[in-house]
Amino acid sequence: MSFSTIFSIIGWVLLIGLGLYVFYVVSMRSQRRPAKVSVVVVAVLLIGGLAMLTLGAGLVFIDQFEAGVVISPLTAGGVRADPIGPGIHFVTPFIESVDRFATAKQEYTMSGKATEGNVQGDDAVEARTSDGQQVFIDATVRFYADPTKVVDLRRTWQGQDRYIQGFVRPTTRNVIYNDASRYKVEEIYGVKRTELQQAIQDQLTAQFAQQGLILDAFQLRNVTFTPEYAQSIEQKQIAQQQSEQAKLLVQKSQQEADQLRAKVKGEADAVVLRATGDSEAAVTRAQGDAEALKLIADALKTNPDLLTYTYIQKLAPNVGLIMLPAGGNNPFILNLSDLQNQAKPLPLPAGTVTSTLPATTTTTTP
Repeated sequence: MSFSTIFSIIGWVLLIGLGLYVFYVVSMRSQRRPAKVSVVVVAVLLIGGLAMLTLGAGLVFIDQFEAGVVISPLTAGGVRADPIGPGIHFVTPFIESVDRFATAKQEYTMSGKATEGNVQGDDAVEARTSDGQQVFIDATVRFYADPTKVVDLRRTWQGQDRYIQGFVRPTTRNVIYNDASRYKVEEIYGVKRTELQQAIQDQLTAQFAQQGLILDAFQLRNVTFTPEYAQSIEQKQIAQQQSEQAKLLVQKSQQEADQLRAKVKGEADAVVLRATGDSEAAVTRAQGDAEALKLIADALKTNPDLLTYTYIQKLAPNVGLIMLPAGGNNPFILNLSDLQNQAKPLPLPAGTVTSTLPATTTTTTP
């Protein structure tokens, strides 16, 4: 309860008390009973009541989240030029009055849901995009009155309810409708949603400032489409998901093919390396055999009995006689013990590799 209301109540109580006092005196006198009117009582009640009513009509208390505009027939234009801020103020009693404007933040919501928004029922903003699609946009504007411009706001709109219904609501809907028409439906739904919200907020900020209002924020709450377009979006998303799955399968197949190619190449390289190694070993062995044969040939040139000695060395140790063909039917019979004693081969050069030469022999055991 404000101070002005309290003072007004006290003033009316005093005046009512004065009336009851006068009625009591008149009633007593009508019954021919002695009753005197006390001038002091009448003066106190009258002056006190009028004083309280005057204070109640002149004292104005402005809350911290309010700004007041003094309506005065004593001023040109009908209002004082300067607003009054939070605190207690005094205006001309019974002549001037104060209109209050909230400087706290206010919200105005337009929504397609019946349980949301300042208007019951479907209050979403219906717009049409640049590609001809119909969209329904839910939005909220948060604003407050500029304390320094409430006088201009009062002169234009006369009251808080009028500028909300006459300016905030239609202006916001109009800006949303016009800006949405510059975008395609897929842009509003996706990558340019934030850009659209910022564009709307910038325009509303400028237009609200012209009316003495400060826009705190604009929120693009929800965007819905017609059932037909919503179904087409769903089908497109399904197709995109299927396409992504197909790409993943192709990538997996390519990876498996790359792994298989790498495995086959590794095995082929291994075969090539083994074949190269075998070839080099064969070449090395052949070169060794050729060198050995060359050394043996050189040794035979200098010592012809070496071949006989080597042959005898390769015979079994229990062989004592050897039969050699000599033409006709009379073969030679040799005693191996005597030959071994007679054959004293020269030492072979270093690195000489002995080789067994083929011969056709017939042996007899003593």
